Amino acid sequence: MDGFLAFAQGPLFRFCFLIMVLGLARILLLDLYGAYEAYRRAGDKVLPWPLIARRTLQWFVPVNRVFRNRPLYSILSIAFHVGLLLVPLFLFAHVQLWQKAVGVSWPTLPKAVADWLTAGTIVFAFALFVGRLFSRPSSFLSRKQDYLWPLLLSVPFVTGFLCTNVGLAPGTYRTIMLIHILAAELVFVLIPFTKIAHCVLLPLSQFISTLAWKFPAETDDAVGTTLNKKGAPV
Repeated sequence: MDGFLAFAQGPLFRFCFLIMVLGLARILLLDLYGAYEAYRRAGDKVLPWPLIARRTLQWFVPVNRVFRNRPLYSILSIAFHVGLLLVPLFLFAHVQLWQKAVGVSWPTLPKAVADWLTAGTIVFAFALFVGRLFSRPSSFLSRKQDYLWPLLLSVPFVTGFLCTNVGLAPGTYRTIMLIHILAAELVFVLIPFTKIAHCVLLPLSQFISTLAWKFPAETDDAVGTTLNKKGAPV
């Protein structure tokens, strides 16, 4: 078991993390290139930068949109994402691992705060799963991965909470810790190939959406030719 743990914490972790980084970098570069091509071909190259910045900020802090549609589900989703981001990044044990690996560290969460965030994230993940399962609008729009993601993302939180707060026999502890690490590494590998990749695309979404409406200068002629209406009076 110790050998499996060492392999999962070392080479396998680095491999899975590299897949995530390279996969997200590929998506980001392809989107940036597509945005550049759209801008290069656009007839109107004037972009409303203040509007783009404001809409991007509204997506990061969606206070105004929370109570418009399905407020309870929206609040649960926001709370889930808060724990999902803060605990892995600022948990003391995780920061220690980064310090040992690359010599870099940053401030950490107090243990009590981390425990409450972890417990909340587990509860919110289950609530989102149930919400998708029994809400007709959500189930109509959901794919299989939308049901599985909250459950999969909760596994590292459940196992990490058990290892940190429950007195376990050494063998049981190692088994649960192995599950904790492997579940997190599976998430790393899946991120670039699923909808969770929006975590890196979100800052560009409003910029790309605005560019999508900047049609090339020759669009009118192309549409007219396609409809056999070129030269017809408007």
